[in-house]
Amino acid sequence: MYDYKSLRVAVADGVAQVTIDHPPVNLLDTTLIGDLGHFIGAVRDDTSVRVIVFESANPDFFLAHVDFQYMEHPEQFAALAELVPGDATLNPMQSLHLALRSLPQLTIAKLRGRLRGGGNEFAMAADLRFAAAGQTWLSQIESRIGIIPGGGGTQLLPRLVGRARALEVILGGELYDARTAELYGWINRALPPQELDATVDSLARSIAERRPEQIAAAKAAVEQALVPGGLAAAFAREGEALAAVYPAPDDVVARVGRAVRAGAQTFEGELDLENAVARA
Repeated sequence: MYDYKSLRVAVADGVAQVTIDHPPVNLLDTTLIGDLGHFIGAVRDDTSVRVIVFESANPDFFLAHVDFQYMEHPEQFAALAELVPGDATLNPMQSLHLALRSLPQLTIAKLRGRLRGGGNEFAMAADLRFAAAGQTWLSQIESRIGIIPGGGGTQLLPRLVGRARALEVILGGELYDARTAELYGWINRALPPQELDATVDSLARSIAERRPEQIAAAKAAVEQALVPGGLAAAFAREGEALAAVYPAPDDVVARVGRAVRAGAQTFEGELDLENAVARA
């Protein structure tokens, strides 16, 4: 039922294990965004699935970020709307993340490696986040390339860490370790790496024993308590703010292009992306 180029999906006992496998760095490009969009659209009505766990086949990268080449080709970014379910009034990444957040199933991001920009936004749109301490780093890197987060990050992050820390993360563009992310409330828990798989598996299987109606009702009730007015309206306000900086000015586009040509989206370049962007 679930056959994709960049995802491996296995369903057992009510839990869908989704392994992101898109070498070299799990870049959010047309292939991966399309596969995630198709999976989210398909699993919504799958009554055999009550919990979804997202993990990476690559221990160094959970999800890299949205392909920088969309900076040079914003029309290609807009065209991604055809690949994702959701609200057509939002941009494609917002639509993807809102669709993920709106699933009736409980979603868990099991984190190892780096997740920046859209990769971090995807994890924040999941219901729960658990990370391997010492092996996981998170960032909203957009300020370093001349824009702001536009896939829901400016709305999701403050709900997790508060206004002041959200501004620190968004405008600082630094890479945060899992222990700091746990302290900030960004993730549920930073666990010893050897305990991560068993902890998430046990929780997922326990929640999968609940009736689907219980899970959907709990999610709906909590969402209403925390997001007055609804997340879709909040994303729309983010889109208005993003329009002030994207599409970006020519000098910013040129700098991002130089970073890509210098290897920013290669495996080695992604390991130290913050400095790679600064040098461009």
